[in-house]
Amino acid sequence: MGGTEHLTVQREGATLVLTLNRPEARNALSLPMLVGLHDGWLEADADDSVRSIVFTGAGGSFCSGMDLKALAGNGMAGEEYRDRLKADPDLHWKAMLRHHRPRKPVIAAVEGACVAGGTEMLQGTDIRVAAESATFGLFEVKRGLFPIGGSTVRLQRQIPRTHALEMLLTGRPYSAREAAAIGLVGHVVPDGTALDRAMEIAERINSCGPLAVEAVKASVYETAEMTETDGLAAELTRGWPVFGTADAKEGARAFAEKRPPVYKRA
Repeated sequence: MGGTEHLTVQREGATLVLTLNRPEARNALSLPMLVGLHDGWLEADADDSVRSIVFTGAGGSFCSGMDLKALAGNGMAGEEYRDRLKADPDLHWKAMLRHHRPRKPVIAAVEGACVAGGTEMLQGTDIRVAAESATFGLFEVKRGLFPIGGSTVRLQRQIPRTHALEMLLTGRPYSAREAAAIGLVGHVVPDGTALDRAMEIAERINSCGPLAVEAVKASVYETAEMTETDGLAAELTRGWPVFGTADAKEGARAFAEKRPPVYKRA
């Protein structure tokens, strides 16, 4: 199991938990963190026994954005990490879910700050749980910068455009309740319980047929920008083969026998 000094990887049953672990900097993104994230996504993709991913932060924060000094390797990251970035100049975008979409569902558990690059990474997750005191926002314009992690493209597809533009153009913070009201997050829970709720959701997903879950996620994303006619055709192509799997037969038998199904990804 991978991980770096700024990213921990933990296995909880069929769930892989990736935790940003630089609490002294409110989990600002560093090169070791990005390398760990990149490897964590790939580990989850490669391991068929992993059925879901929970993405969170240590120390009461999710992520406060990019640490440019750390990314440049100024005293924080060793040659090993700089060599990884040189070998794959796209590594940081894959780590931040801009250029990579894991095939397993990703559930974000947000406590505290989830701003700038944190909010950008959030948009690459599938299901989102926020603690009451969590804070969201894209502050780049206030600093004369551009939110280049995908927000000008993704945000307007995930929440109403008027809210997306307000968030992008004002650079103001949003409370968890505001984020839920505009559809950026799906759950608001008491402080300190976001991870627990995310794990509950992961367990529900883990109890479902893994081939079906992965096919459903893939279909949702690949049809998002299609016409309805093209999307329905693509859905049949993606979904029909699932009915012929051993897992589908097991699901039907388990339902008839009133017992939990035992899926084998077959």
